[in-house]
Amino acid sequence: MSTPPANIRRRSPRRIALWLSILLVFIAELLVTTWVRVQCNNLGYEIAALNGETQRLVELQDNLRVELARLKSPQRITRIAREMGLTMPAPAQVMVLPGAP
Repeated sequence: MSTPPANIRRRSPRRIALWLSILLVFIAELLVTTWVRVQCNNLGYEIAALNGETQRLVELQDNLRVELARLKSPQRITRIAREMGLTMPAPAQVMVLPGAP
């Protein structure tokens, strides 16, 4: 049997285990870093979508406020009352109740 050349060293199992452990830690770190970046990107997209939804809802609220003001306008109410046949009461039809402000 021949002996291996001097420049080829025999690696011990302990040394191989150490290198494998270091390699596994490095790979795990890469995977965790990638996962964190993906989660960060997903949250960024979700925040952007929610900001868009918020903007849409603010615009809807503004439109509803304008519509409410239009519906409450005294001119509109007077016009509808006249269309229904209602008129302002004559002074003889107005009764003041005692204790009323």
